[in-house]
Amino acid sequence: MPVTDVIDSDEAEAPPEILVLPLDAWHRERGARMVEFAGYWMPVQYEGIIAEHLWTRENAGLFDVSHMGQLGVAGDGAAAALEALLPGDISALKPGRMRYSLLMAEDGGILDDLMVLNTGKDFSVVVNGATKWDDIGHLREHLPDEIVLTYFDEQALLALQGPKAADALARLGISPLHEGGTPLAELKFMQADIYDWQGKRLGISRSGYTGEDGFEISVSATDVVELANALAAQPEVKPIGLGARDSLRLEAGLPLYGHDLNEQTDPISADLSFAISKRRRADGGFLGADRVLALLADGSSAKRVGLALEGRQAAREGAPVMQGDRQVGQVTSGGFSPSLQRPIAMAYVDAALAAPGTRLELDVRGKCLAATVVSMPFVPHRYHR
Repeated sequence: MPVTDVIDSDEAEAPPEILVLPLDAWHRERGARMVEFAGYWMPVQYEGIIAEHLWTRENAGLFDVSHMGQLGVAGDGAAAALEALLPGDISALKPGRMRYSLLMAEDGGILDDLMVLNTGKDFSVVVNGATKWDDIGHLREHLPDEIVLTYFDEQALLALQGPKAADALARLGISPLHEGGTPLAELKFMQADIYDWQGKRLGISRSGYTGEDGFEISVSATDVVELANALAAQPEVKPIGLGARDSLRLEAGLPLYGHDLNEQTDPISADLSFAISKRRRADGGFLGADRVLALLADGSSAKRVGLALEGRQAAREGAPVMQGDRQVGQVTSGGFSPSLQRPIAMAYVDAALAAPGTRLELDVRGKCLAATVVSMPFVPHRYHR
């Protein structure tokens, strides 16, 4: 990937206006309804959220996620430097492998959730669009001076998700850029490599945030329109907006930062203890470790759970979770599941009430909705392992 911008400590300032992504005109030409999200104009839907959602579950959806932050972390000791901020076992990450992790605050709160990739030479980190400027500031503040932090601001990012994503991508004639690279068809979930497509360099990982098999493709902003056209020309592929992306990730039981995660939530309450590797649980050594490891040993007072609602009315973020007259939690994400044809939600509830089968109620503008704690994901993951 081209190095476009090396981050200094005084450069991590939020942009002052709504920004335009490289595919902005491409979305508008296809009739997308554009909304402001994370500081950018983004497509929220094309033909409708339910239709786009179901198309992705059955075929392949093309998402523009170029608002997300693509960062590079390089230099001697980069793995150890990242481990001072993340609870994952970054040193054990093999080249071409990636891992879900958490950017931690000193008090054990979650500043962001992210993906870390060992490129073989250094590390690539993808962070949420809404938090990337704060993430960059936090990383630059805490990484040693000799570690180079780079923001690849001229890279776009596409996500091709769905059971037919591999068929559609294979038809483009993409090959490994380097001798001995992993053929695209042999990539498994959470693996990545660099590829060539008609002389253009693509960073492709088999990953995503819909619960489906799929790929995330880092491509130069100058090449993204051509790539998006080639993908959208495939019969299995349609462009999909933010609305369906949110309902897909909710069905997959995946938390969304700013809603299900924030600086006040910790990894144990958020049911993300899997992101704390065995070695890090024993050794600690990451920001917030004292609090997080104590919660891991003793348990947290609250837990993120899935809720299946009775009836057809959905509960949105902020709805109180009740047991009788007592509030025992709060909804953080909710909506109608197109796949299950019923409303579902995520909520934080008292840990004693987190067992599947527990009966609770939701207070939606004064109306009581019956709900039951259920295991997540709501819709089974179909990753290519």
